[in-house]
Amino acid sequence: MALPESKTEMSPKARRAALLGAMFLMATSAIGPGFITQTTEFTVQIGAAFAFAIVVSILVDIAVQLNVWRVIGVTGMRAQELGNKVLPGVGWFLAVLVFIGGMVFNIGNIAGTGLGVNAMLGADAKIGGAISAVIAILIFLSKKAGMALDRIVVLLGAIMILLMLYVAIVAAPPVGDALRNVVLPEKIDFLIITTLIGGTVGGYITYAGAHRMIDSGTSGIEHIKSISNTSVLAIIVTGVMRVLLFLAILGVVAGGVVLASDNKAAEAFGHAAGDIGIRAFGIILWAAALTSVIGAAYTSVSFITKQTTSERTRNLITVAFIAVCGVIYLLLGKAPATLLIFAGAFNGLILPVGFAVLLWVAWRRRDLMGGYKYPKFLLTVGVLAWLLSVFLGWNSLTGLAALWQA
Repeated sequence: MALPESKTEMSPKARRAALLGAMFLMATSAIGPGFITQTTEFTVQIGAAFAFAIVVSILVDIAVQLNVWRVIGVTGMRAQELGNKVLPGVGWFLAVLVFIGGMVFNIGNIAGTGLGVNAMLGADAKIGGAISAVIAILIFLSKKAGMALDRIVVLLGAIMILLMLYVAIVAAPPVGDALRNVVLPEKIDFLIITTLIGGTVGGYITYAGAHRMIDSGTSGIEHIKSISNTSVLAIIVTGVMRVLLFLAILGVVAGGVVLASDNKAAEAFGHAAGDIGIRAFGIILWAAALTSVIGAAYTSVSFITKQTTSERTRNLITVAFIAVCGVIYLLLGKAPATLLIFAGAFNGLILPVGFAVLLWVAWRRRDLMGGYKYPKFLLTVGVLAWLLSVFLGWNSLTGLAALWQA
């Protein structure tokens, strides 16, 4: 079976730009409000020892994304399309999980933009959330929506990293302690490690960059090297952001400050850089939440449409998706805790189900891979990562059990 050809012939410069956009879409989708909250809480809990958890999670994330991007990139098919090829119905089951989970979490992402605007400008959070949702909608209504999407996620990703770097430097963290804990951790918490992995490559985030890559015209065996490099860089960008946030919080905590407020990250930034730190936190939170709104909307819609669907139709569906999430946010003020638990359970199932499909394609469906011989080492690493994803999925289901008992 011949591999599907790229939709359009792209110049090397255009291809690099498209891959850069796909890379940052995956990275910034992972860097959302939950990412900031988790990183802050874990740094407060175990201090410099959190460095070890970050490094381990990055290595596992790379193992997952290398396989996901390579299989989707070589076949030129989205995850749900491959699922239906392997076992009819599996792809649509995966699509339902991604779409429902993406919608619920996007309500939380829009709430995050509102909190970011509040910290940045002091404006009402609901107004900030509404304006941010409109900005996301305008991106997809643009005549060149694909280019606008790629550029905005790259720009906001760069802004987040630069601001985080500034606060991390000002906080003067004990870098030596952090480096020592990478090799000789004072404490190892496997629950924290699995939580980080689930938050970085769980749910729709697993497929955000890979789907954007093939939608923008990059697929096929001839592009394996650039596909692999981009998938690794996406995780490294996410890791750099987590390391900088970790160092910023560590610098404050190591200085003897006790973070006790409901918003520990904002409190830490304030201690590190005063009013400028608070404003910087607002910008980072807003950028992180807005890019997550964009990533969740784009990826969720990619699971309920076909590659043959016109770009305009996909964009209009994406606009409707964001609009519905925005209206629900304005009515409720946040994503209800019960729905978040359900969505969290869905997210926990998405990685083991979808990843199993991709690994099966790599192992047994060379017809879908155009005869490509998949590297055994990469497949082995992928299987080990999949076993971990099953453990994560099982843990997420306990959230549903707790909900029914409540």
